[in-house]
Amino acid sequence: SATNFGLCLVFPVPGLPCSVVPNQSSRISIPEIIRKKRDGEKLEEKEIHYFVQAVTRRTLQEGQIGAMLMAIRLQGMDPEETLALTQGMAVSGRILKWPESWRGLLVDKHSTGGVGDKVSLPLAPALAACGCKVPMISGRGLGYTGGTLDKLESVPGFLVSQSPEQMKQILQKVGCCIVEQSKELVPADKVFYALRDVTATVDSLPLITGSILSKKAAENISTLVLDVKFGSAALFPTLESAQELAHSLVSQKGTPLVLKTFCRLLLMGCTSPPLPAASSNCAALGPLLSHHAHWVTLAWNSTSNSLSLSLSLSLSLSLSLSQVSVGSLLGMSTVAVLSKMDGPLGCRVGHSLEVLESLECLEGRGPEDLRELVTMLGGTLLWHSGRADSVPQGAARIAKALDDGSALSTFQAMLQAQGVAPDVARALCAGTEEERRRVLGWACTQEELVTQSDGTIQQISALPIAQVLHGLGGGRTQEGQSINHRVGAELLVSVGQRVKKGSPWIRIHYESPGLSNADRDNLQGALVLDDSEPFAPGLKVVKTISPEKHLAVSHHPALSK
Repeated sequence: SATNFGLCLVFPVPGLPCSVVPNQSSRISIPEIIRKKRDGEKLEEKEIHYFVQAVTRRTLQEGQIGAMLMAIRLQGMDPEETLALTQGMAVSGRILKWPESWRGLLVDKHSTGGVGDKVSLPLAPALAACGCKVPMISGRGLGYTGGTLDKLESVPGFLVSQSPEQMKQILQKVGCCIVEQSKELVPADKVFYALRDVTATVDSLPLITGSILSKKAAENISTLVLDVKFGSAALFPTLESAQELAHSLVSQKGTPLVLKTFCRLLLMGCTSPPLPAASSNCAALGPLLSHHAHWVTLAWNSTSNSLSLSLSLSLSLSLSLSQVSVGSLLGMSTVAVLSKMDGPLGCRVGHSLEVLESLECLEGRGPEDLRELVTMLGGTLLWHSGRADSVPQGAARIAKALDDGSALSTFQAMLQAQGVAPDVARALCAGTEEERRRVLGWACTQEELVTQSDGTIQQISALPIAQVLHGLGGGRTQEGQSINHRVGAELLVSVGQRVKKGSPWIRIHYESPGLSNADRDNLQGALVLDDSEPFAPGLKVVKTISPEKHLAVSHHPALSK
């Protein structure tokens, strides 16, 4: 059932680590790097690392960064370039260090973004309530999709900026935190992330891969689940295009490339000096190796300037060296879940409204599709991290944390640990709906639109709703722009429901600018009716992809109340 074997490789490492750091004597030219990628040429690893380091040091003009992002968006990157980009971004700042006793407990989730996607808010505390440690580094809104940090900042006093030391304290006390990328953590991605939104490069596969995995590598986690969304309101419109991203994030074929890039990553994660002479303890290589100490042995020969890497692996029949997780190259067990994003997730869209709905989910209530995703993603993480024997068992544990109040209590503790006053956190987590609304604020105008005919709701398209809310001040058109957290929408009906003409179907919350007739027309176009019989909507989750296998996901009883 399993085979043990040993493998030893020796790689020369000339000029390391200076080869990845910009310096005045370097002959690498930023305009030449941009030109090469613009013309579709392959970039060398040292060129990619040089560019990332220059971004980190803030020595480039914003126009140069934007030009490079567009060149990558139009010409793409091959797997080796994408890995080099991810590695360079991952080590552009600090790699978080955690207590040895936390090994195997550190998990996280990342979503490619969608309309009404508030999964992180209930999922992080639910995982913490199940004994995990969740150091979640999140982002702000990209395009028309809302950002987790923007949602949490609708809570008065919530501080998304936390130092690594503060993160460690919060994890020790609470079990989870949700923070922004500080100057210390993946600073290169923070620059790229903001500029992608205003340069129409949000949907670039290499940039998405680099952004997601570099942040998670910096978190130094054991297990990562990726929620890759597809549909009319997702970055990827079809299941096939979402699978392409999932495979880019999760699996990569080609053993020589894997071993070569893994060695490079190990070296880039070294402390100073890079490798002590005659060292055979992989712990000396820093936190990126903390999850591999049981199967990696390294020896540095200072005379020949070479690294000897020895691997001792137990392979089951479901795993081979021909298919290795890209996430694993960065120290993570990685799995992707593909989910639909044609209609909004849940019934509320908009930052403060999504916090309200997240609190309902944390109370064991709320929309079924939100609960489905929270329990499925959480169950998958518990299974892959060894804290559950199966996905259904893991999903049941997450569901129990939602239903028994332990996830809600953890969320309240996280709010207070990240700056929210105790009375405010208590009002949100233990108060009435009215008390919660007073805390979060309420838009001065709410307007309901009504159905224009009888029929059964076939679809509520998320994209027109998101675009209207973006125009009402709920999103950004340029980096650093303030947003109105109170702008949002509430769905008053659901897919599969039979409605009569004149029935209210959506409530829009807005202030200034106001809702125009064109906005109303666009919103009405989002509601699709026909004469069919009422029906129950299908599941959001379609498929799970991991390095070991490709699984069609079926419905699990634990996903429902």
